[in-house]
Amino acid sequence: METVPLNFYLILSGVLFAIGVVGVVSRRNVIVIYMSIELMFNAVNLTLVAFSRFLNDMTGHVFVFMVIAVAAAEAAVGLAIIIAVFRNKVTVDVDEVNILKG
Repeated sequence: METVPLNFYLILSGVLFAIGVVGVVSRRNVIVIYMSIELMFNAVNLTLVAFSRFLNDMTGHVFVFMVIAVAAAEAAVGLAIIIAVFRNKVTVDVDEVNILKG
């Protein structure tokens, strides 16, 4: 049985990461920016798993497990912050939220 070459995984990961970067740079909605950051995390996870599989080493899988655990905690905290900001400002537009300005 023939396997998928490493190049295909890396190209897919690069495309996913580029889509995430475009989403972070071009959008003003906090939720879309947040989803784009998660997409970039998943692109990096795909790269780690691809190299781990290519090198026959489980270290990449362990790193991916840790990144997923941290991303889950970050998702809970990040969404809580977004909801708190939305309750105070009634918007999720990045340009209109200036809570941290003195």
